[in-house]
Amino acid sequence: MGGVNVYGQSVDDQTRCVHWHSDLDIIAIKFKCCNRYYPCFSCHEEETDHEHQVWPRSEFDQNAILCGVCRKELSIEDYMASGNICPHCTSHFNPGCSNHYYLYFEVNDHMK
Repeated sequence: MGGVNVYGQSVDDQTRCVHWHSDLDIIAIKFKCCNRYYPCFSCHEEETDHEHQVWPRSEFDQNAILCGVCRKELSIEDYMASGNICPHCTSHFNPGCSNHYYLYFEVNDHMK
């Protein structure tokens, strides 16, 4: 595995957690507030004692997504433009994650 630590209740080495663990749930997200990767929002909320922060649009060029299969980091903009396929290893990401972008990223109201 790569050198990036993933915190939270991971259930395997591809970043699946107790909350999200389908075959497609293979990303971890770096939280802006603490600069730590977690498999999901719930894992962050359960393990930290601070409010989460969303990434502002002006920082979508930052690496904040980790593919659990190849362990490569992606920028937020590359992740959002990926078509739910890792550009490095072609593993498929859960397309349903886009329903939760507002928990992690500054998005337009119509994306919620």
